[in-house]
Amino acid sequence: MISVEDREMIRRAYFVDGKPMRRIARELHVARKTVLKAIQSAEAETYTLSQPREAPLLGPFKQRIDELLAENGRLPAKQRYTSHKIFEEIAKAGYQGAESTVRGYIGQQRKEQKRPKVYLPLEFDPGRDAQVDWGEALAEIAGIPETVQVFFMRLCYSRRLFLMAFPAQKQEAFFEGHVQAFHFFQGVPHRIAYDNLKAAVQKVLEGHTRQEQQAFTVFRSHYLFESHFCTPGQGHEKGGVEHGVGFGRRNFMVPIPKVASFADLNALLLAECQKDDTRQVDGQPVTIGEAWELERPALQPLPGKDYLCCISRAVCLTPYSQVEFESNRYSVPADKAQAQLALRAFPFRVDILHMDKIIASHARCYGKNQDVFDPLHYLPLLEQRPGAFQHAKPLRRWRETWPPAYERLLAKLQVEQSAGQGVREFVRILRLHEQHPASLVEQAVTQALEYGCIHADGVALCLRQIQQPESAVPALDLTAHPRLGGEIAPPDLRRYEQLLGTTGR
Repeated sequence: MISVEDREMIRRAYFVDGKPMRRIARELHVARKTVLKAIQSAEAETYTLSQPREAPLLGPFKQRIDELLAENGRLPAKQRYTSHKIFEEIAKAGYQGAESTVRGYIGQQRKEQKRPKVYLPLEFDPGRDAQVDWGEALAEIAGIPETVQVFFMRLCYSRRLFLMAFPAQKQEAFFEGHVQAFHFFQGVPHRIAYDNLKAAVQKVLEGHTRQEQQAFTVFRSHYLFESHFCTPGQGHEKGGVEHGVGFGRRNFMVPIPKVASFADLNALLLAECQKDDTRQVDGQPVTIGEAWELERPALQPLPGKDYLCCISRAVCLTPYSQVEFESNRYSVPADKAQAQLALRAFPFRVDILHMDKIIASHARCYGKNQDVFDPLHYLPLLEQRPGAFQHAKPLRRWRETWPPAYERLLAKLQVEQSAGQGVREFVRILRLHEQHPASLVEQAVTQALEYGCIHADGVALCLRQIQQPESAVPALDLTAHPRLGGEIAPPDLRRYEQLLGTTGR
């Protein structure tokens, strides 16, 4: 076969230059039949085999290969014949050719048997449908690379997308993602499509019927939307959000975000979602934001209050004034400790309650067997037992990060007072953190050291002065009353002696 460039040269020589075919064939060193074909058509011919190539070694075994390929359709997906295994099977039967020949034949057979996947084009009504999925992405949080779990919700009509990152795919994170998405969309879609997520589905039944998690049913009832679950393994049934997961990861999280906290990461993702409103999807007459404005009136209204996205547990207090949740231990204020308490685990925090009143709140820990302390919770105990100060674990952790001024103050107190009394006075100063910001307490301690009033009352006085500085008293203007002006003579103290009858002394 000749190239398209040679074909053009032949046609140009014949039709433009008027050269005979014999001369063209001689000059270009091609057959006259080739010149004739080029003159007849400018398009190159495609090469097709008139009959299959002979395969003297493989030929007798093709039927057996076809049988094994057909058997694959009845075998479990993870226990089917591979090309290498088929090669081994026919080799046992006497095949002496190369494995690559077998692989080539199997590839050709699969290509001929495989039908292309085709899907129905879908169209959605405003406010009716949304789709939800999870995805993973990498982010650098407080300098540490982490794999974060990203919640995605996509409105099917406007294609508006919402993303929110979490440390784990917990049910409470699943619910919180919905709540924040509903606020972002300013309404609730009538129906939401899901995979068979464990957070929503307890058991897959026949067809599209599912036994839902009880908590998910309560959540749906709060927001009054319907749920739809895809056929297992058929992710294309919610292809919009499947595409949205990849789109959001590539466009909103590249380069890898470097943030101080999950709050900062989610603020960044929210800004990217808002920026995406200006995008116009191919084939759509308006932008995503404009389509959402048309869709918003068709969404269901938000309820009067948000669903409480947490897990509630009854917990028992340990002897170290802690409660345990998911193998981690969270501290409780020693002066508010009760034997029986309640715990609420949100995606990013843990609250500890007594009689519906929050007595402690911590950042949620997703590690294992960790102690999560608030050192302020143990100060009432240390005030009673100052001898334990040096070895108290919560205080030892705090001392690693507290300001150098605290160490100077503690050293002075221990020198000027007895060891126990100095520590007890220092603990009283630390308890100022219970009511005041740490930055103000640090300023007050530094100021107290400068003034030399190194005791709890002195630090408290400095703290009040920082919070409520005294304003300078303005000078009294006596211009309009000149008789009241002038200098005031100092008192004559001898008059007191006259009153006492001691004049002349």
